[in-house]
Amino acid sequence: MSEQKISWEKFHETPVIGILRGYPPDVILEMIPVYLDSGYHTVEITMNSPSATNTISTIAKRYPELNIGAGTVCNKADLRLALDAGAQFIVMPVINDEVIAICVDNDIPVFPGAYTPTEIYRAWHLGASAVKVFPASQLGPTYIKEVLAPLNDIRLLPTGGVSAKNIGSYFEAGAVGVGMGSSLFDNKLMEEKDWRTLHNHLKEIKDRIVFR
Repeated sequence: MSEQKISWEKFHETPVIGILRGYPPDVILEMIPVYLDSGYHTVEITMNSPSATNTISTIAKRYPELNIGAGTVCNKADLRLALDAGAQFIVMPVINDEVIAICVDNDIPVFPGAYTPTEIYRAWHLGASAVKVFPASQLGPTYIKEVLAPLNDIRLLPTGGVSAKNIGSYFEAGAVGVGMGSSLFDNKLMEEKDWRTLHNHLKEIKDRIVFR
């Protein structure tokens, strides 16, 4: 388990979790300095990526200034592997009571995935640090605003479908952060290792964040 804790201050400075799924470890490691230089501080390596645990471990040691988490954690086995690799926070596509309880008991930030108001409320009361509203592409910013009308104490983190075009709307609706994958890490730019263009792309998205 990582001794390094997530920096909430850095997360709130740029409240975006960059989701890296399926990229080779060497590409990720080469990209991380570009990500940091663009003003981002939080990244998630999904557990169904190649050599995910090795990538998490390497990043945690090489870039201690970065918040590094594990995503697509669905069960205790995934959780143990992620924490042993040095993950500082856990992101889930589902609600698993046991995984959430372990994270809460060990003061590890956890973001379970939920879709309906009932699921969102349940995840929050199980101890979620924020609830990952997934897939947000099917719901949109209006849904976030409508859910927060009666459930205004819950922190929501929409993921899936967040883009440069709508990121501002999600924050205006009340989201405390967002998760972004391919819309943040453009696949073509990643494959070509066009870091200069990716840097500009990342900066453009960051500039569209609206702080309430």
